Amino acid sequence: MQASFRLPAIAAGVTAAALSLGAINVQAAWPDRPITIVVPTAPGGGNDAFARVIAQKMGDSLKQSVVVVNKAGAQGAIGSEYVARAPADGYTILFGYIATHGINPALQKLRYDPVKDFKPIGLLASSPTLLVVSSASGITSVKDLIEKSKKDPKGLSYASAGAGTAPHVTAELFKMVTGANMLHVPYKGSAPAMTDTLAGTTQVMFPSLFSAYPHLASGRIKALALAGDKRSDVLKDVPTLEELGVKGVSVPQWYALFAPAGTDDAIVDRLNKELNSALRDPEVIAKFKEQGAETMSSTPQELGNFVKAEVARWKKVVDAAKITAE
Repeated sequence: MQASFRLPAIAAGVTAAALSLGAINVQAAWPDRPITIVVPTAPGGGNDAFARVIAQKMGDSLKQSVVVVNKAGAQGAIGSEYVARAPADGYTILFGYIATHGINPALQKLRYDPVKDFKPIGLLASSPTLLVVSSASGITSVKDLIEKSKKDPKGLSYASAGAGTAPHVTAELFKMVTGANMLHVPYKGSAPAMTDTLAGTTQVMFPSLFSAYPHLASGRIKALALAGDKRSDVLKDVPTLEELGVKGVSVPQWYALFAPAGTDDAIVDRLNKELNSALRDPEVIAKFKEQGAETMSSTPQELGNFVKAEVARWKKVVDAAKITAE
């Protein structure tokens, strides 16, 4: 009878060892084919540009192709849901950002959970939100903007990359704090929104510094302030809204990588290691800084805690400002 009890234990030990060995072999073989980074926004924006820089560096270190695929729509929700439902094998990861894992969950009912359906890999970068006006508007300062908007019965028009995006939420926060009279004009992406602001079709916009920076030298738009906690090294003469007396409008636009929930911890740790290595590369730091972004880094655990805090923060903001996804 004693032997009959020991045999299953021995068998269980052999099975556990085999499973452990199998897991080691799988991890050792990974990656043995291309990895896809899904960018849930249209090509040409900051998300797309940053993802391609990181993809190249991570591909070099992993000795495997890392390709970027754009799956835009629903302010990042379509691409996010796609990755949440993808096999948890480390070959499909998400380039998430403030909308997908912060603002969207507060604004709309999603078919993915920003916390439960993903395994955090690591933070990547942050770019401050900038308040810009069309030069054709004749607006010269934040004070001037607020005063003109209140004097005009129709108010001023502000462009955004779409309902629920960071530029939209930032503008609504600005309106709530200052009482400015501004009408929302949503576009399908930051590029067309910026195009109409440059043309003077819309007067105001709150883009990321990445989106605005290439156009500032043209003189067709003017930067009035940063909606951030500190001034940017790229635009040292542009004050923060806080410095100008506009309190509580700080919206740094952050970016990070996520894997589907259930992805092996060893694979996530490897991705985190390669991501952080890429973010220390002087060439990557320079490329991001040229576009007004600062590289960031974190452990998977730190990113997970950050996302939970962001989801809670934006729920309070959206409720207080009565912002809707329209």
